[in-house]
Amino acid sequence: MMIADQNLVKKMNKRRLLQEVIHHSPISRANLSKTTGLNKSTVSAQIQELVDEKFIFEIGQGQSSGGRRPVMLMFNKQAGYAIGVDIGVGDMIVLLTDLDGSIVSEHYFDLNQSSPDETIELLLKTIQQVIDKMPGSPYGLIGIGICVPGLVNRSEQIVLTPNSHWDNIELKKIVEDAFQVPVTIENEANAGAYGENIYGAAKAYNNFIYVSVSTGIGLGLVLDNELYKGIHGFSGEMGHMTIDFNGPKCNCGNRGCWELYASEKAFRQSLPAAWNDAEIEARYKQNDVELFTALENFGHYLGIGLVNITNTFDPEAIILRNPLIESNPFVLNAVKNTLSSRMNIRFEAECAFLPSSLGKNAPALGACSMMIGRFINGLTT
Repeated sequence: MMIADQNLVKKMNKRRLLQEVIHHSPISRANLSKTTGLNKSTVSAQIQELVDEKFIFEIGQGQSSGGRRPVMLMFNKQAGYAIGVDIGVGDMIVLLTDLDGSIVSEHYFDLNQSSPDETIELLLKTIQQVIDKMPGSPYGLIGIGICVPGLVNRSEQIVLTPNSHWDNIELKKIVEDAFQVPVTIENEANAGAYGENIYGAAKAYNNFIYVSVSTGIGLGLVLDNELYKGIHGFSGEMGHMTIDFNGPKCNCGNRGCWELYASEKAFRQSLPAAWNDAEIEARYKQNDVELFTALENFGHYLGIGLVNITNTFDPEAIILRNPLIESNPFVLNAVKNTLSSRMNIRFEAECAFLPSSLGKNAPALGACSMMIGRFINGLTT
């Protein structure tokens, strides 16, 4: 028992030191001893192990504070690489990142109503191409994170995707069998929230909500700095809350769902069918009245749902992920106007409403970050 306890303490200390180097490098052994409270001999021994294992490296001497100049330590972010995949309703994003989340390569595909079988074939082919061109590293590919817009249970099985046809497909097993590395399957909004929390607009917040607005609407909830998934892993399906009791039927089986009024799909359906992206952009520059009315309605309906969400969760911030919101401040202003007219002024003033800073890459980056976190934690367990 004594040996087991000593090994556990050693692993915990090693993990703590590695995390300090990751978040505060360049840093010296002396400063690691101060920040962690560990004695110098423990720091020296554990750091040497991490150097030998290629997770950190020495970069030379830092500034002296009165004695010998300290040797500075850096995290080796090229020790391995992660792949993140976002499979949307009509597109797919595949990213390769280093262990610091920096994008090494990126691939974007229009799925054009592709079937799941066709998409899986494209996915496997693309991942293999990414691996073939991946830079050399001590640990190679450390994992693949994949996210989809729908219900993913705690066993990482895709249960329901209301706007596509990925129900009950064993995607995790398919990809694990193909590449023999750890794979995780996650809800797209949860992955986006994770990405914004680690790398993006939500870095400063412990309690926030990430709202993904595309063909449907999904939410990622971060409460007390932890991703909240619910008992079965299905939390965040707020796009299917009812905002019109007598509204049209939704693909989920409910009626009057929020996403029938406030999704990007709903916005585009409110426009003339002939208006493509180029036409919309041109009319935006021309201050077209019909377009701006549609954008205002889009922001208004988004605001209706956000009032309910803000009153329910009382978050520090709400991060909105949608290209129209990120590129057109008019939409975010319309959202805020609806909130101002329907909420207690104190709530509105104390909750930040921000566009995503990672944009379309947020979910795939979040999926990468999940795999990186598991890899780093697994080194010392």
